[in-house]
Amino acid sequence: MKSTRIHASADVQTDKIGDGTFIWQFCVVLPGAQIGCDCNINAHCFVENEVVVGDRVTVKSGVQLWDGIVLENDVFVGPNATFTNDRTPRSKQPFLLQKTVVQQGATIGANATILPGITIGCGAFIAAGAVVTKDVRPGRMVRGVPAVDVGPAPSGENV
Repeated sequence: MKSTRIHASADVQTDKIGDGTFIWQFCVVLPGAQIGCDCNINAHCFVENEVVVGDRVTVKSGVQLWDGIVLENDVFVGPNATFTNDRTPRSKQPFLLQKTVVQQGATIGANATILPGITIGCGAFIAAGAVVTKDVRPGRMVRGVPAVDVGPAPSGENV
């Protein structure tokens, strides 16, 4: 049986963490968060309450997962990728939480920005620095600002 490993400097308030998951230093995970098995949550990440992370997910350093974010199994989130959950944010005002789903096997590159209410399809690939403003079809690669479809997602083998 694998054990969950939580670095001593991490503030992990949930008990819903699967076997084999490692949460690195200086992470904060709020009590309502759910994190699957064999995940790797790198240093300096924040995971809010209404977040679901599947199995075998990698979240690199500097990523914040806000309420309404769902990362299905085998998702990769690159360093400093940014998720949002409100299209019209205002200080001290109520907002409409918009759910974002990253489907199985998708990859999000470093420093990409994902607007709220978006679905990123299975196996899709978001290039580094892309700003995703609309749904991404399964198995497709997007890049640019705003992100546009540039063809099939790379296979991952010696890309």
